[in-house]
Amino acid sequence: MYGTRHIVSDVMTHTVATVGRQAPFKEIVGLMRDRRVSALPVVEGEDRVVGVVSEADLLPTEELRDGPPREYTRLRGSAGTAKAGASTAGDLMSAPAVTVRAGATLAEAARVMAREKVKRLPVVDAAGRLEGIVSRADLLDVFLRGDDDIAEEVRREIVSHLLPPPDSVVQVEVHDGVATLTGRVRDTALVPVAARLVRAVEGVVDVRFDLAHGGHRTDRDTEPTDRPPRGDRSALPSGRAATGRWNRTARTARRTPPPGTADRRSDHEGQGVDHTDLPDRGRGRDPGEGGPDDAGLLA
Repeated sequence: MYGTRHIVSDVMTHTVATVGRQAPFKEIVGLMRDRRVSALPVVEGEDRVVGVVSEADLLPTEELRDGPPREYTRLRGSAGTAKAGASTAGDLMSAPAVTVRAGATLAEAARVMAREKVKRLPVVDAAGRLEGIVSRADLLDVFLRGDDDIAEEVRREIVSHLLPPPDSVVQVEVHDGVATLTGRVRDTALVPVAARLVRAVEGVVDVRFDLAHGGHRTDRDTEPTDRPPRGDRSALPSGRAATGRWNRTARTARRTPPPGTADRRSDHEGQGVDHTDLPDRGRGRDPGEGGPDDAGLLA
């Protein structure tokens, strides 16, 4: 669903200088200088990595070469003393080698480096054969990624899936690797999830949010608000007041007979039935003629 992360094989150096177990001290130093590297994998057989020899492994020889006797006493019995007298890669190297697979993510490689306190990792296959080498500098290359490229990935791979419109409206801006998301979201519980996903995008240095809670706007949100609250019809438009069904005054007027006109009510008056607006019940008689039923009303 989300963008493919960069892996070690994307940034590692594929052509690697190596030495064998029997490589002499001076050959190791010369190869480091010529290749401008600070460490060399030690291999045997079919390029199977058995160790790494680094500048740190070579320094004890120089440190103790003309040092005072007390330095020998301080380092007696330590690995530094043993390496000070070593002359081949097999004796100088740190073993076993700390390695990483080509398919590991950059974050995984960085965690291995931090945990093992090393500056580079030989990259090996399932059989332990050398495929390349990755350094701290290689891992940091992702932070040189352009801001526009980062912003586009955040919009395409995260926002469009996790915070899609119209329920949420989110804008993404990236400046110097800092991603800022602004707008409004329907479900604020998704914000921490978005933060974690955005932070995982290669090249993102930090994530900032300025998101308000709110669902998407609909046509109802833009309807006129001149309709009065329920139960209050005083503010109805004049046309509606004249003909609207909520006009109690109009109903009352229909129920009130004109002045001088007898109030004609049926025997059902006690039941609240209003026949004021019904046709005359004289069944074809002239209302002015009266009748047995009207005798009491016209008297």
